[in-house]
Amino acid sequence: MSEQAEFLKREQSIFSIERNKAQATQADETVEPLQLGQRVKEIRQTRKLTLEEVSKLTGLSRSAISKIENDQISPTFAAVTKLVNGLGIDIPQLFSPAKGKLAAVGRRDVTLNGMGKPHPTPTYEHELLASELTGKKMIPYRTTICARSFDDFHDWVRHEGEEFLLVLSGQVNLYTEFYQPVELNEGDSAYYDAEMGHAVVSTSEDDAVILWVTA
Repeated sequence: MSEQAEFLKREQSIFSIERNKAQATQADETVEPLQLGQRVKEIRQTRKLTLEEVSKLTGLSRSAISKIENDQISPTFAAVTKLVNGLGIDIPQLFSPAKGKLAAVGRRDVTLNGMGKPHPTPTYEHELLASELTGKKMIPYRTTICARSFDDFHDWVRHEGEEFLLVLSGQVNLYTEFYQPVELNEGDSAYYDAEMGHAVVSTSEDDAVILWVTA
């Protein structure tokens, strides 16, 4: 995934959520992306899927999907992840209009500094990069690590896929379910199975910033 991505944020013009001090895992963080319900319904109808069929693909109840489509509830990050995985799309596709298939084989997307799509959460402040490209095989995002202790997470963060992180500034502790915590400094990196429980906390004076790539 992107999962984490997908970490994954796991968007303020896209996701409308306020940062608070409540303990929460990435799977339980509430996101309120702009017109998400309308986009989910559009994707479902374009693929000629019924609510029942989407329910079977995603593991979400028919009722929950209907409420999401009609903006009656704000989906959790876990629900967004299930929609993404079940429908075979990536997170940015939920927040951009459907586009026709490109005739050219070459694709490119440039994200200027600070112009990525924000996805703030209580523990991480994600900035999605290359968000205009659909059907990507990986999801890159820059993340400011707000968490200062593993206790800031209710439980391990886990999602499908593999993940790579590179520390851009500051210092972090990388917690992984089957290994001892490891300290990473600017320029250090790690690659791991994202289905294994993981979490990252800042240990430097300022919040650390990392590049995350989820596939």
